[in-house]
Amino acid sequence: MPPHTPIKSLDIRLIIADGDLDGLVAGAVLKTAWPDADVVFSHPAEIRSGFLDDIVDENTALCDLPFHPKCGLYIDHHATNRPSEIQENEFTDKGRYIHWRDADSAARVAYELFLPLFDLSALTPIMDMVDKLDGGRITTDEFLSDDPVVWISRTVTSSDQEYSRSLLSKLVAGQAVADIVKEPETAIRIEAMKKEMKEIRDILNSKSTIENRLAICHIEETGLRTNGYLVTAHFGKECDACLIVHGSKEGKIGESDSWPLSASFYSNSFLHTEGGVFDLSTLATMFDANGGGHRNACGCRIMPLSEHGEIEERELQDIDLARNISYWMEAWNQGRDSTHLND
Repeated sequence: MPPHTPIKSLDIRLIIADGDLDGLVAGAVLKTAWPDADVVFSHPAEIRSGFLDDIVDENTALCDLPFHPKCGLYIDHHATNRPSEIQENEFTDKGRYIHWRDADSAARVAYELFLPLFDLSALTPIMDMVDKLDGGRITTDEFLSDDPVVWISRTVTSSDQEYSRSLLSKLVAGQAVADIVKEPETAIRIEAMKKEMKEIRDILNSKSTIENRLAICHIEETGLRTNGYLVTAHFGKECDACLIVHGSKEGKIGESDSWPLSASFYSNSFLHTEGGVFDLSTLATMFDANGGGHRNACGCRIMPLSEHGEIEERELQDIDLARNISYWMEAWNQGRDSTHLND
């Protein structure tokens, strides 16, 4: 798709991007292309569940999130989000555009699409780190460093729309990340994140187990969230991947301060720089039809299961978390051990 095509053909009035660093930078590229568009930061579960159906239309650009057939422009890089050939044909027949590429980040996909048309030089210095963070290519030393891009990534969230929009506006205006981290609204959040990371590591020490080199970490019902980098950096060479349980049994999709009981899966990219030992999206899509993400970084909701592993239409019960984990472990053991035997 030539970059001028969507610019000339689409009237983008709303940009919906994932509420992480990748979504932030991808959103900044789109905001450069359509400066008058509003921006909303979201989460994959909100798109998959239909939570944002009422605001998505042909004037919406969606990036770094699951595909939505009603949007006008779709940009992404997740394997499990890639529209089928039938979906793509139906979509493009309506004069809408899909730009899916196999890349480390959606930001990279958007950046390369619009680079011929716009001055994106202010984003150029941070693109490599965005790729590393989202593509699982960051080193332990880089993750634990004081790199301003790494720290910015820890403060971006869909739970604080005003702050994330402020970051986006500064990137669009060409402000350097090294200067953004020094500003009070960002510096305060970075200090809070430093304390939160210590709190999470304390929880990891007391509420985690490692089974067949899979770290199973329980931070649910704490109001805290983390990604696989912190967990795998914490456990180091002891694990090939991690399963992080977070959210709350009483949480609901769309409630920024109380997400549903969920699980995130991450490969230990510090050990496995070219990919993990198992396709973790197999676990994320095992029970939750709305689960997914990357092979090495994905997530899903905890689902009500019968003792035989069948999805049931009922409220979550305490036993459900253990049942989900049990079936995931079974698949992990079979998949990992099979991969190990083939090495």
